[in-house]
Amino acid sequence: MARKSGTTETVTVEGIDYTLQHPGVRAGVQLRDRSKDMNGNMIEEKLYTELMKHVIVEPKVNWETVEEIGNTAFSELMKEASTFLMG
Repeated sequence: MARKSGTTETVTVEGIDYTLQHPGVRAGVQLRDRSKDMNGNMIEEKLYTELMKHVIVEPKVNWETVEEIGNTAFSELMKEASTFLMG
């Protein structure tokens, strides 16, 4: 079942709680479309930027804070946010 716009979930990654908020089905599809190249291939950097901007709402994460999070935690957070979006 698709998640409704505004649905939230808290995930814990390496001891930090992150609140994820679903942008809604249509917005989620648009988010994924913006993350693809002209051949339909997913571009991770664009996808992660979209997830940080529209899905991970607290604490806010951006490319400047990624270094503080660490590579392993960042990868896990992006996996959690992506799974939540696809829902």
